[in-house]
Formats: sequence, structure tokens, C-alpha cells
Amino acid sequence: MDIADMVNKALSGDKEALIQLVMNKKSEYYKLAYVYMGNKDDAMDAMEDMILILYENIKRLKNPDAFYSWSKTILVNCCKSIMRKNKRIIPVSEYAEIEYVDNFDSKEHGIDIVKAMKKLNKHQQEAIKLRYFLDMDYERISVLTNTPVGTVKSRISIGLKKLKEVFGGEYNG
Repeated sequence: MDIADMVNKALSGDKEALIQLVMNKKSEYYKLAYVYMGNKDDAMDAMEDMILILYENIKRLKNPDAFYSWSKTILVNCCKSIMRKNKRIIPVSEYAEIEYVDNFDSKEHGIDIVKAMKKLNKHQQEAIKLRYFLDMDYERISVLTNTPVGTVKSRISIGLKKLKEVFGGEYNG
């Protein structure tokens, strides 16, 4: 069954279709939530909140083809809401178990990058994580963060310049 059919079933109240849509992209949702939350428990809480919001608001979805971008935007908003409620900064020591560190040459190198990211402001961190940890394009980041594409590019450029300086190199933009 294709996605549009499943979304249409979910729109007509089929809870199983909605769960199946989420389960089809559970890994993507989890990675996105983890990048924001920094730990498994909070990432799972954000995903639970997203599913509840999807269930309560599925009838508001106008374009079935936009289900995944719509749901990921909801997930990002859930993550930000939880972070505001917690009003906490995740200590660097919690990053020892970061799953996306596997993308780097070594675990130590990944931890160094995570530590360096703390030197950036929250908007630069967000844009760089979405761009380089989750391989999203500028337009998708723009939609997820409700930020103009030019601002996304600027945040990434300035953030990369700061990271390069942290690692003792020069930035050649």
C-alpha cells in the first residue's frame, strides 16, 4: 500500500494506518529527536508526544503527500517544547553514548566535535546537526525550523567558521 493510501486511511480515523506510517520512518524520527534531545529517553518522549499530536490533529493535514514533512515539523516542535519545559542543558558527559558518533573516524573524534559544537549558539548547532548529522538539505532545514533558507545558510557558514577556529584551522568559506 502506498503512503497516500495510508494517510487517507489515517485521515478517516484508522489508528493502525497512522501507527504504520510512523513505524515506516521510525529510525528517521528517532535520529531527528535524538539530535535535538541528546539522549534516548527524551528522544522517545518527544516521539510519543508527536504521535499523540498526530493522532489528535491528523484531520488538519491538507496534503497527504506532506505527511512526513508535517510530522517531522511536529516532532521538532515537541523536542523544543520538552527542552523549554526542562530548561536544562545536557552536560557534555552525557554525550559519551551518542549514536551518531559512529559517523566519525573514531568515537573520540566524534566526542571532540560534540564538545566543539557547544561553543556555537543554539541556532548554529541546530542547523549544523540537521545538515551534517542527518544530511538534510537547506530547504528541508528551513521548513523544519521555520527559518528562511538564507538564514539557515548563514547559521551553517558562521557555525562552520567557529568550528574550524576551535580546531585550530582557518575557514576558507
